[in-house]
Amino acid sequence: MTTDSSRTKRTDGISTFKGQERALRADRLGTGGLLLSVLAATAPLMVVAGVMPTTFAVMGIVGQPLLFVLLGVILVLFGIGYAEMSRHVHNAGAFYAYISRGLGGTAGASAALVALVAYNALQVGIYGIFGFEVSGLFATYAEVEVAWWIPALVAALAVGALGWLKIDVNAKVLGVLLVIEVALVVIFDIAVVADPGKEGLSLHAFNPDTLTGAGVGTALCFCIAAFLGFEQAPVYAEETSRPHVLVPRVMFLAVGGVAVFFAVSSWALTVATGPSAIVGESQKQSAGLLFNLTESRLGGTFTDVLHILFVTGMFAAMLSFHNVVARYAFAMGREGLLPAAFGRTTGTSGAPGTGSLLQTAVSVVIVAAFAFADDKPTGDPTEPVLHLFTWGGNIGALGVILLMAAASFSVVVFFVRRGAAGAQAWRLATSAVAGIALLVIAGYTVKDFDVLVGAGPDSSLSWLLPGIIGLALIVGLAQGLFLRARSPEAHARIGLGNEAFQLDKAASS
Repeated sequence: MTTDSSRTKRTDGISTFKGQERALRADRLGTGGLLLSVLAATAPLMVVAGVMPTTFAVMGIVGQPLLFVLLGVILVLFGIGYAEMSRHVHNAGAFYAYISRGLGGTAGASAALVALVAYNALQVGIYGIFGFEVSGLFATYAEVEVAWWIPALVAALAVGALGWLKIDVNAKVLGVLLVIEVALVVIFDIAVVADPGKEGLSLHAFNPDTLTGAGVGTALCFCIAAFLGFEQAPVYAEETSRPHVLVPRVMFLAVGGVAVFFAVSSWALTVATGPSAIVGESQKQSAGLLFNLTESRLGGTFTDVLHILFVTGMFAAMLSFHNVVARYAFAMGREGLLPAAFGRTTGTSGAPGTGSLLQTAVSVVIVAAFAFADDKPTGDPTEPVLHLFTWGGNIGALGVILLMAAASFSVVVFFVRRGAAGAQAWRLATSAVAGIALLVIAGYTVKDFDVLVGAGPDSSLSWLLPGIIGLALIVGLAQGLFLRARSPEAHARIGLGNEAFQLDKAASS
């Protein structure tokens, strides 16, 4: 009966109309489109030009390439259980849907709010460095002074407009930018191999001895942020024709590809400068390291193009995170965790339009607030820009790390409750190991948050900023407990997504 009603297209006009509103349009994404949408969030050039030199400079650890390999292993272990879960649960609110199915609706409500806050923070944080870089390009190439917040606000509106359109349009935009971006970094890697620094093609960066010291845990926090994006694949599950096949395939392609790409690229940086000089050069040149290295090997024109792709890559990442936030808002609205208006799709495109508007409004308000702070005599005009980027990025990373850990344990509970512990034993073991490893990384993230955001050890930011994720977690738990007490039916539907709607149709037919 459920199957028949879920397949009914036009026998009941009212039910069909509601179904279209409460379900994202299926069959819009294949492997390529889904992979490009997911990988765009990793912003490969932003990582190579920004995250890698920062990690070398702040942590003083030469073995960053080895860290990417280790994190790749951890995230593959995480992905094994996560991918298996995606075969059983297809919901745009992937993390909280999975956590709801394993740890219960109350935990799911908490995870939903943490996800909404974390991905908003990641997306909005990029506007700071985006605006700063674009204003620099105007100053360099057009000799025009443009305040950083102007391109940031223009980008927020452009991202919001694209978020309202079909996801296949977005996938084309993201795909072109991503392919060119990756190609340029690969050209740089090849150029370095052909023309290494004075220490030659040294593999010293892969020596485990380079990871000794107190900064390894915090360096893992820096590096894991570079992977964020692959976990978004299940968010689009409702929009694929074969989610049980495509979602796991895309996740493993993304994790494997990102791990290899970043390990090789960070190694290329050490080869270009020499392993003994990479920390010092990163401290001296910061985000300019990559561009200086390309200019000496590949010329000024290549470097100019790289600067432009640096901007377009950030735009692609903002668009990708925007889409994820919109879909989380849609899933939460559909299940009563946000007002019902968020659980409706846009009629013309089938996209989660109200969620897209929410994310755009949040972006505009936060950028405007930092722009206002920029007008104050702080002594350093770049502070609001850099704070927006570092604060947002690390708040978001902490939230996603906690969500991945919770999802890992949820996978274990989910299959144990279904009586499938024996059949899924090896997957449950990998999920448990990944969950423990992710909790350790989360612990280091909280412990060293002052280092991550560049604040002093006694700064209140060391607890205020991670406290935002803690507050979201607590408020979400309170909402879940309230729903369980006042509306048990609504509580029981948390994490069911469109399945709950299909069950309603079956029951009423």
